[in-house]
Amino acid sequence: MRSGYLFGAALAAALAALAVYPTYGTGYGVRAMLQLFMWVALAGSWNLISGLTGYVSFGHVAFFGMGSYTAALLVANAGWPWLAASLAGGATACALGLVIGYPCLRLKGPYFAIAMLGLNEVLRALVSYFEGFTGGGNGLSLPTLDATVSVYYAMGLTAAVIIVLTYAIITSRFGLRLMTIREDEVAAEAMGIDTFHHKLGALLLSAVGPGVAGALMARDQGYIEPISVFPLAITVTMIVMALFGGKGTVFGPVLGAVVLFVAQEIVWASYPYFHPLLFGAIIVAVVLLMPRGVLGLLQQRYRLPRTI
Repeated sequence: MRSGYLFGAALAAALAALAVYPTYGTGYGVRAMLQLFMWVALAGSWNLISGLTGYVSFGHVAFFGMGSYTAALLVANAGWPWLAASLAGGATACALGLVIGYPCLRLKGPYFAIAMLGLNEVLRALVSYFEGFTGGGNGLSLPTLDATVSVYYAMGLTAAVIIVLTYAIITSRFGLRLMTIREDEVAAEAMGIDTFHHKLGALLLSAVGPGVAGALMARDQGYIEPISVFPLAITVTMIVMALFGGKGTVFGPVLGAVVLFVAQEIVWASYPYFHPLLFGAIIVAVVLLMPRGVLGLLQQRYRLPRTI
């Protein structure tokens, strides 16, 4: 009980510090925290489908790119406010998840992973091809707007919503059924669980976060192009963060995002070519030594509740 109070107090203090950080932080610090919020949202969103159902997605960056281009087009061509355009980015990403979910979620194992990877490549090709509408390889510029602090709070709220949503799902019957599918889908079907629609629901929920995050990053950066919003590296990074912290947990993706983002910044500044090697080594080490991640290992060793 005491440890629960301590955890709650530490969490409240951290949230209060993050809320006032833009008033005393440097420009670099605010932008770095904004990016950290983005990674927390992305890793947590990937965890909703892959961590809870076991269906590994290699194409979640497609939702990120869809949100980016939706918001950029609405802001640049239709004059939408950036906040409304960001919400529209999340909605279109969810719609994309609905369209792709029906055929892809009938696949299992590596076939689902490959299909999701193909989705990302198809979207990147389409965005590059329709140059008159999307700008193609030349990219798309947004009107100049100094809104980094506003985007900071919006991205932080997005990350917080993903964390709360993960907690709500894991502690619900819906989450229990998703984890049953992860452990044994055949047994879940035999128990009467509608596995397809449960997986589809998880995919739709996991698509909204990347869509909103991509839209917010597009507004903050003011320029996007296919290579910058559809790179496989974004998917790999969110996967590694979720695996390192502990997939299928509430705060595992948060832990993974914080530790690996800080490590990435340190390594990138000193050894820029060492960055891909570091993430590859982390994947191998986690799979071999900590298949449940850091938080999963702590839960198993110290019997921590699964709700963290």
